[in-house]
Amino acid sequence: MKKAVVILMVLTIVSKFVGFFRDVILAYFYGASGISDAYLISMTIPVVIFGVIAKGISTGYIPMYSRIEEESGQPQAIRYTNNLMNVLLVFCSLIVAAGLFFTEPIVKVFASGFEGETLQTAVGFTRVTIVGIYFTILIRILSAYLNYKKYFAVPNLLGIPMSIIVILSIMISYQLNVVELLSFGYVAALLVQFLILLFFSYKKGYQYKPTFDMKDEHIRKMLVLAVPVILGSMVHQINRLVDRTLASQISTGGISALNYATTLNGFVHGVFVTSIGTVMYPMISKMASRNNIEGLKHSLYQSIAGISILIVPATVGSMLFAEPIVRMLFDRGAFDDQAVTMTSTAFFFYSIGMLGTGLRVILSKAFFSLQDTRTPMINAAIAMALNIVLNIILSRYLGLGGLALATSISAIFCTILLFYNLREKLGSLNFRRMSVSFLKIMAASITMGILAKVIYHSLLSVVNFQLSLIITITAAGLLYFLFVYLLKIEGVEEMTTGIRRKLKI
Repeated sequence: MKKAVVILMVLTIVSKFVGFFRDVILAYFYGASGISDAYLISMTIPVVIFGVIAKGISTGYIPMYSRIEEESGQPQAIRYTNNLMNVLLVFCSLIVAAGLFFTEPIVKVFASGFEGETLQTAVGFTRVTIVGIYFTILIRILSAYLNYKKYFAVPNLLGIPMSIIVILSIMISYQLNVVELLSFGYVAALLVQFLILLFFSYKKGYQYKPTFDMKDEHIRKMLVLAVPVILGSMVHQINRLVDRTLASQISTGGISALNYATTLNGFVHGVFVTSIGTVMYPMISKMASRNNIEGLKHSLYQSIAGISILIVPATVGSMLFAEPIVRMLFDRGAFDDQAVTMTSTAFFFYSIGMLGTGLRVILSKAFFSLQDTRTPMINAAIAMALNIVLNIILSRYLGLGGLALATSISAIFCTILLFYNLREKLGSLNFRRMSVSFLKIMAASITMGILAKVIYHSLLSVVNFQLSLIITITAAGLLYFLFVYLLKIEGVEEMTTGIRRKLKI
């Protein structure tokens, strides 16, 4: 597992860097403006309308595929995959038709503050991007298929061709002054992702056949697993909807600022949490199907420890250096000082919930592997209610920062609920062992943060802030891993022992 996670992290870092550069390009040419707000909303709408369904389907797909393959062989599992795709494509057509007919009312739901030219731009963009729903569902299923086959590289590198196409569309649209190219570039990027996945899926044994059977018992059983995941994902998207609706009312460019801040947090989340979760999920699904609960709990502990070791110092660093990080990465072109202030404020408050967001994903996957999708759904609904209430209250006092803080608090609260429910389901999770490791990680991270702040301010009198920040981040990383090694934190001890064994030290 550890080797696969490390490889996946490296691949994800490459993909995330390219994806991050895509947002830098958007910020450079369009800043935090009405056009960037409209563009981001047009990509959000298809995700909320159907992306949640795609996520639920892909989550339920792996346990069901595993069961069919074990009981009936691979040909039946492939037939189930084809049938699932075809049924969902028909369903997609109904959603696309409705989306094209009611585009403007839908946009107003997602961004009630949009008016005039910004509203019309968002409507035009959305009428194009909603077609991407077809590719989204196929991408989700084929990615899940390749992950099950332990072919993790391709799904995790898909962001690179997508980002390149989106970057080209942003640059060309600006040079030609044809903003409509933004939405067409997004759909073209999804199409390329699908074609790449299809090619590699064929190499791993997949073959498409026109199968259509809505009465297939496997689809019915999978929907039983998927529906709670879909509802839970809808809760998350409703949170995003409320965030962006309120952001559109707070200020022009508010949606863009939240998006840029989310991108920064998503970089950390994607590299560490997604990599660990992607490798862990198929493995613990097999353990659960064989009733190997002790093995499942051990893998879960390793995942939680690994995420904590990596996310906690990232949280401390993000909070301490939110403004210089945003300024270094985005402050150029159309991205002005106001955009820097809005984005760095949101980034600071999002960082508070970075660990909660990461652990929530891992704990939810543990429930999914046990074919319990209902518990995460209920907890997500409770967290959503808390988030909406806090959004309304905190945005009055902290603006965009209040929206981000509400998201962080609700993520932490949901994670606590999931821990409690999982303990009831599996028995002891060895919280004492976790707590000792966590306290050591916190001590190492806070000490690192204090020293990093001293190093940064000392360097500012010698070199510019960009170089000061780069040197500080490098030094902080080295100091942190020295501290966790000296404190003998369990996960790090295992890692260094493995490295020594490989090098025969």
